[in-house]
Amino acid sequence: MSNSKLFSPTRLRGLELDNRIVVAPMCQYSAVNGSATDWHMMHIGTLTNSGAGLFIIEATGVELAGRISPGCLSLASDENEQALKRVIDSCRKYGSAKIGIQLGHAGRKASTHRPWEGSPPGGPLGPSEGAWQTKAPSAIPFNEGWHVPKALTSQEIEELIQAFVDAARRADRIGIDLIELHGAHGYLINQFLSPLSNKREDEWGGSLENRMRFPLEVFKAVRAVWPEEKPLGIRISAVEWVDGGWSIEDSIEFAKRLKDLGCDFIDVSSGGNDPRARIPLGPGYQVPFAEQIKKAVGIPVMAVGLITEAQQAESIIAEGRADFVAIARAFLDNPHWAWHAAYRLGTQPKWPNQYRRVGPDLWPPAKQYAASA
Repeated sequence: MSNSKLFSPTRLRGLELDNRIVVAPMCQYSAVNGSATDWHMMHIGTLTNSGAGLFIIEATGVELAGRISPGCLSLASDENEQALKRVIDSCRKYGSAKIGIQLGHAGRKASTHRPWEGSPPGGPLGPSEGAWQTKAPSAIPFNEGWHVPKALTSQEIEELIQAFVDAARRADRIGIDLIELHGAHGYLINQFLSPLSNKREDEWGGSLENRMRFPLEVFKAVRAVWPEEKPLGIRISAVEWVDGGWSIEDSIEFAKRLKDLGCDFIDVSSGGNDPRARIPLGPGYQVPFAEQIKKAVGIPVMAVGLITEAQQAESIIAEGRADFVAIARAFLDNPHWAWHAAYRLGTQPKWPNQYRRVGPDLWPPAKQYAASA
């Protein structure tokens, strides 16, 4: 019997999870008018059958103007809802992972090319390329050569809060198990939090209290309509890696306020709101931020960022540094990462019945695959 902490079951509110492994949200840039396509059926179907306890669907705009690119998902219309429902229904039928979704708005980082298109790749769309007017707390572009966003009015801010609510209701109708609000990587919620991108002088900007107002109002409004038994959390950028920007101390204060509102977890990332950031990349480089928030606030946290090895993930959980590990690109490289990690840690992965075989030579054989995790 394995004593693996990584593969120990847990729960968030009424949601039972087989283990502490999360497939992090990864944009696929393959939607049409915000609606999921057959690519999403293949992608989500594969990774809900990966052995992870939770799969979170990519950043999904609460309005079409909130998409990062024209190829990004949205949950803003009946058509968007029905297209994603088709995918969810099929993947839930055969996959073992619970299914979450990341709801967000790209703000001033919207209206861009897909990462493999444009010059530079992934840069802002031009007027002849279908660009749309972006929105932000303040009329400050992300970088030189980017769109100048429209500073949101107070009425438009209230309308965006309602858009988050409407998207959450749609997510519930199609059977989503968990919502993660996207408050990281320089997107709209992060833009409101940061003193670098929020230069407002009204109740939505200025002091830390005012800069937190929009994110907290979004969270409170979504929590009010999201079923009581379903978890609601948020991904944040714990630091901006720029002098004068959002700090870990700010993140701890924000996390305390979120906890008071019934937040179930915080997914702790960093950076993305300022092109001047110089991030010291390395294995598990963001884990210390998750650990600090967990210890200071007493809220479940997900650690994310260059977590690639089974023993590395096991140690993060076993040492109490985080409650979950969110893994992205390692799952793209090896869609059965969790199976191989289970072998290496001496436990049995959860396979689909279609892959089981009778007799002593069960497939996949543990000895063959353990070394690859």
